[in-house]
Amino acid sequence: MELAQRIDEHGKPAWIALMILSFIVFWPIGLALLAYLIWSGRMGCRKQSSAGRWHYYDEARKHSRRGWSKRKHAGTSGNAAFDEYKEATLRRLEDEQSEFHDYLERLRKAKDKAEFDAFLADRETNRSADAPDDDSPVIDENGNNVPENRPQP
Repeated sequence: MELAQRIDEHGKPAWIALMILSFIVFWPIGLALLAYLIWSGRMGCRKQSSAGRWHYYDEARKHSRRGWSKRKHAGTSGNAAFDEYKEATLRRLEDEQSEFHDYLERLRKAKDKAEFDAFLADRETNRSADAPDDDSPVIDENGNNVPENRPQP
């Protein structure tokens, strides 16, 4: 929401002015904007620390731009032993995640193969049940018995 970030730079007065203007132009837009402001906490309707929402805005924006899985070296804690432990743990978790995804893929393939084999077996059973016996008479399109040694016209 680049537009929201621009308005955030001006603070609460900009949001209030935008909300009033949107109520004047078309009231459903104003109502939607009011709901957004309350839901997002931009109007301070929820309990917050004494410093307020705007004090920590820049820090929150920095942290939201980098994801947990994308950052390998997000910074050090200052403790080399802990940093090594953290790297090893993250590496182990990524390996376990990869192994789990491989396991799920093998499981899906096995399930698909079992379903396909069951389909083939069911189809073969239905074909053999529908096939005429050797002793059954051959019937032409009029419903008459046709001797086996005489060809059908």
